[in-house]
Amino acid sequence: MSLPPDTPQGVADALGYLQHHLHELMERQNASENNINTTLAALTAQLQQLTQLVANPPPPPVLNTPSPPVSSPPVSLPPTLMARRTCPKLSCPLDFSGERHNGHAFLNFCSLYIHLASEQFHDEEERILWALTFFKGGHATKWSENVFRQEADTGVFSIQTWREFEQQFQLHFFPVNAEADTINALEGTSYHQGGQTVDNYLDNFQALVSDAGYMIPGH
Repeated sequence: MSLPPDTPQGVADALGYLQHHLHELMERQNASENNINTTLAALTAQLQQLTQLVANPPPPPVLNTPSPPVSSPPVSLPPTLMARRTCPKLSCPLDFSGERHNGHAFLNFCSLYIHLASEQFHDEEERILWALTFFKGGHATKWSENVFRQEADTGVFSIQTWREFEQQFQLHFFPVNAEADTINALEGTSYHQGGQTVDNYLDNFQALVSDAGYMIPGH
């Protein structure tokens, strides 16, 4: 818009500013209208899609019903496996250093363990080697080293069966005169109750009688 020539400069500047600002407002209004139109078009398209889905719903999916599982007859476990499953957890014997007064208890512990957990050992040699792992210190270590040295020299393990191991063990690690010493204790004058309770005295007495080879009536 043109102004008269005599229009003051301040008025002309103010009118120019207003025209520029009005132009910016018109551009913003046009942009807002375009955005509103775009949003309305998108909402209209979504509304049309929803209307079509409501009017023409898709068919339900076909479900593949699995066939019922075939029941198999119960499996009966062999008696050995049943015993293995119910076998209690066993403690290993204590280390053995070769003292003869402990030999009987150690051998009994090993024999009991092997009897209750026989499935852990494939053959006689494994039983013997397992027992030798507890030979630690003293005469026991020297004896086991001698056994392995003989195997290294001959290529054959010198003890073939558990029974042979028991015999060798009794020879080297049982008291030499246990039966005679026990008989002397029973028949001598030094064996008396002393400060023992009656129960302990009877238990020790029966143990001595058993070690001496005597027969207790009713046992």
